[in-house]
Amino acid sequence: MSGTSSPAPHKGLGYVHVASKWGWFVALGVVLVLAGIFALIETVAVTIASVIFFGAMMAVGGIFQIIHAFMTKQWSAFFLDLLMGLLYTIGGFLIMQEPVQGSLILTLLLIVALVIGGIMRIVVAVQHRELKGWWLVALGGVVSLVVAYLLYAMLPWSGLWVLGTLVAVELLVQGFTWLQFGLSLRRLGQGAAAA
Repeated sequence: MSGTSSPAPHKGLGYVHVASKWGWFVALGVVLVLAGIFALIETVAVTIASVIFFGAMMAVGGIFQIIHAFMTKQWSAFFLDLLMGLLYTIGGFLIMQEPVQGSLILTLLLIVALVIGGIMRIVVAVQHRELKGWWLVALGGVVSLVVAYLLYAMLPWSGLWVLGTLVAVELLVQGFTWLQFGLSLRRLGQGAAAA
């Protein structure tokens, strides 16, 4: 074994082989940003489409669970498996049939999740007050509770826009992320070519 050690590779060298494809990342980012802007403009339509998609996924999952139950009839949990599959299937079709009411139910579930998450973050923050920045965790919990209250106070109207808004924000964040990544790859490729 030789006593010489090889120099540490430059962190950016792993990306050099995709740096020439930076335009694809930028294009993806632009498309996602445009989709996010559209979703912000048409939040109600995106909410309804999201609810119908969610209902369809529930129905498909339920049908497969029913098939699974009959394929494993010997299993002691056959009836529970079958019941869950039926509930998922029926629930999925009901949500697709009544997407506005489905959006209200999903918004209520989101409110419950925000309340539980907010309370848990506040409790964790108070239990760890000795750590620097504990108040940021508590503040995050308070923000979750305030958002949950505002969504609840605006029901039923919040049910029509909240899911669409969340989808829009997600598309915008992902779009700007890929756009920035593509531009970073471009700069990396230019730097590698100049070296």
